[in-house]
Amino acid sequence: MSIEIDILNGDASWQRAEPLHRAVWGRKVVDKQPWAHIEWAHADLRVLIDAPDDGGLACHVGIYFRTIIWNRHKVHVGGIGGVTTREDCRRRGYASLAIDAAVHTMRANDAVKFALLFCEPHNFAFYQARGWHPFTGEVYCDQPSGQIRFEAMAPFVYDIVRAPRDGKIDLCGLPW
Repeated sequence: MSIEIDILNGDASWQRAEPLHRAVWGRKVVDKQPWAHIEWAHADLRVLIDAPDDGGLACHVGIYFRTIIWNRHKVHVGGIGGVTTREDCRRRGYASLAIDAAVHTMRANDAVKFALLFCEPHNFAFYQARGWHPFTGEVYCDQPSGQIRFEAMAPFVYDIVRAPRDGKIDLCGLPW
C-alpha cells in the first residue's frame, strides 16, 4: 500500500480541503475554541494526503510563506497551519508525513530561515517530538480591528537555519 502526498496551490486546492475542515472543525466545535474569533490567513500551499483504503482526503496541512519582523529584523519564514486529520484516519502517521512534507517544502525555499506554527496545549508533545520548540516571546498579528498580541494559541518554531526561541515577532499579517 502506498501513500500519495500532494502539494498544491493553496487557493486552487481549498475546494478539496474544505470538506475535511468542515467535518473536523464544524461550527459547533469552532465556536467553543479560544481562537473562534480569529481571522486566519489563507495557505499558500497545501499538503494533502488521501486515505489509501477509500481515496478520500485523510489529512491536510497548510503551508504559509511570509516575511515577518523578529526583534526589528525582517526574516522570511515558513508557517504550518490548519493541520487536520479525519477522525477515522488518526494515529496512522498521516499528520507526521504531511508535516514532514511541509517542512521539506519550506527547506526547498532558500529564503526561509525558520518555521512557525501555533497549537493548543494538547498538541505540544506531538510537535516537540518532531523537533519543534516553544517560542517564549511575544507574537503580534493583524486582525480586522488592528494589530493584536496573539495569545489564542502557543507559538512553536522549527530550525530551518536557526529559529529564535524568544523575543518579539510581528507576523505582518493574519496568523496561520
